[in-house]
Amino acid sequence: MNIHEYQAKKVLQEFGVLVPRGEVAFSVDEAVEAAERMGGPVWVVKAQIHAGGRGKGGGVKVVKSIDEVREQAGNILGMQLVTPQTGPAGKQVNRIYIEDGSAIARELYLSVLVDRDTSRVAFIASTEGGMDIEQVAADTPEKIITVTVDPASGISGFHGRDIAYALKLEGDQVKQCVRLISNLYRCFSSKDASLLEINPLVVTEDGQLVCLDAKMNFDSNALYRHPEIMELRDLDEEDPSEIKASEFDLNYIKLDGQIGCMVNGAGLAMATMDIIKLYGSEPANFLDVGGGATKEKVTEAFKLILSDENVEGILVNIFGGIMRCDVIAEGVVEAAREVSLHVPLVVRLEGTNVEKGKQILGDSGLPIVAADDLADAAKKIVAAVKEAA
Repeated sequence: MNIHEYQAKKVLQEFGVLVPRGEVAFSVDEAVEAAERMGGPVWVVKAQIHAGGRGKGGGVKVVKSIDEVREQAGNILGMQLVTPQTGPAGKQVNRIYIEDGSAIARELYLSVLVDRDTSRVAFIASTEGGMDIEQVAADTPEKIITVTVDPASGISGFHGRDIAYALKLEGDQVKQCVRLISNLYRCFSSKDASLLEINPLVVTEDGQLVCLDAKMNFDSNALYRHPEIMELRDLDEEDPSEIKASEFDLNYIKLDGQIGCMVNGAGLAMATMDIIKLYGSEPANFLDVGGGATKEKVTEAFKLILSDENVEGILVNIFGGIMRCDVIAEGVVEAAREVSLHVPLVVRLEGTNVEKGKQILGDSGLPIVAADDLADAAKKIVAAVKEAA
């Protein structure tokens, strides 16, 4: 789950992390009132969407008068902000953040994430703040350092010192960095975050380390432990179909292709998407119904796929281990009847109760095409979609 910058900064403040003063606003009048309370003389008007690169799209403006605050707030609120991370459709800006301006001497990069290769929390730091870290990694990888934390021993002062020296900090800034790294680690761990990115982390002209921007993602599987984080969820930033999927505990991500996929298991779902591309088409979604889905859950998953107007065909690929093939078959038949199936449907079943599942599909009277294996299924659905077109 993602949250907005202003929300992330409030979370960071709970752990003693220094951030600029700011207030969220949902209207131009609220933005002006916030700026007047803060006093200036420099403010930053920031669009709040769940995507990076806002400045490149015109969503971040530095202003020096209340009139400029009013003007830029009016320009940004309601705009369809397009950034490298939103795609061409962009995202509508429904809230903005009015923040004190900062006198910046240096811009740095700092992030915290889960390193799956080492099973540790990793700090990524660079002297090249304010830039796309991917580009820095490609062009000047020597300017990026990684410091991992052993979960058995936890965070220590030397982690912060290693990062401080890599960032070329001196004097009191080293002490500040040690405190910052410790506080960020406590925040990251206690809140079950999956990513915490500060870009830029700045050194101000008076020598303070300040988190000028903040992006936080959280492990959705741990949110039951954090109702205070769940309260920060902004449904306007999420795809309506993905919201619907979460109500039925379905792992669903909408994509731009033509072939809807319903699979059990994330690895099998990825393989299914790959083989669809291999045979010349594009997946319309990632959809993992999980290992213990009920008939009702399968029905909702099927209806969710068909709610996408771009879907021209459906591939159901189920390996029945915990999941029984007859349960999948019953759900598919029920859903197809309920929504009046109007696109080609190919089903590949294997595993527990597979023969019973195939019989249910065969006796349904619906135009369901059976497949022997994954390659056969992909070939058949791609061919059916092309023929229908």
